[in-house]
Amino acid sequence: MSGGVWVFIENRDGAIGAISREALGAARVVADGLGAPLTGLVFGHNLGGAAGAAFDLGADAVIAADDATLAGGRLEALGPLVVKLAQERQPDVIILGASTRGRDLAAWVGADLDAGVIAEAIDLSVAGQTVKATRGVYTGKLLCDTFVKSAPQIITLRGRAFAQAAATGKSGSPEMVSAAVAEDAIPTKVLGFEGKGGKVSLSDAGKIVSGGRGVGGPEGFEPLRELADVLGAALGASRATVDAGWIAYDHQVGQTGKTVAPDLYIACGISGAIQHQAGMRSSKVVVAVNKDPDAPIFKLARYGIVGDLFKIVPALTAEFKKRLN
Repeated sequence: MSGGVWVFIENRDGAIGAISREALGAARVVADGLGAPLTGLVFGHNLGGAAGAAFDLGADAVIAADDATLAGGRLEALGPLVVKLAQERQPDVIILGASTRGRDLAAWVGADLDAGVIAEAIDLSVAGQTVKATRGVYTGKLLCDTFVKSAPQIITLRGRAFAQAAATGKSGSPEMVSAAVAEDAIPTKVLGFEGKGGKVSLSDAGKIVSGGRGVGGPEGFEPLRELADVLGAALGASRATVDAGWIAYDHQVGQTGKTVAPDLYIACGISGAIQHQAGMRSSKVVVAVNKDPDAPIFKLARYGIVGDLFKIVPALTAEFKKRLN
């Protein structure tokens, strides 16, 4: 394959994000299956050790751009650069993590290159020179295998669906390229970033404790927060609680919120409407706590507890404190 496999690597403060570590691991397997080189794309400002880390995580080559216009990951700066490089070098496959930035960039590049995009893949396989991607359809009720016939094959990967790339000890020197767009041609500006005060990121979390209408109000999330703190988990919520103003939108899991795939998902007072299931169906172990024994969430749960969450959740918290401390 002439252009090989490219993987877009998100980075901040010199560190590679978890979703891009997953993309590197998946892309390495694809490149090996195709007998093609794997090239990492590392763009930003003050890259630090990100380019070197890409080699260590399995990239055969790295194309890097370090420019103030690329700070903050603005799509209007990243998109033209990836498109320009792809037009010049003709990669066969471009793989990105399905973060907000990855989704937007895949759409931009696909539109400008008139290329097909496969979104939210949860598994990849190689058949000849074609990459087949497995993804959910009908809000995750079914899985289908799909592929793009012509190059470049652009694929985004659902977070936590793939193992992160392991360190190899490999090193190398990146090829440095220039930014594609001048600052005065970029209509948006990044003024800064606001931290989340030590909260566990919902998208990256390995464990999530989530609350639904059954928590009864804003104060109903307090026992869930205590359980999440003991487990080192993120706090999630259903759309109903967000719409009611009980908790901020950035906690929402579901079709109109975040799609998550933790190792453990504890659903408290969540009925399990199909829209919520669409956001957490890929969780490895689901524990449901609900008063209604017929709640749809129990169909997804490996463990179900029928009862009052305000009695059950504190009891779980107390037991986990004993076992984890």
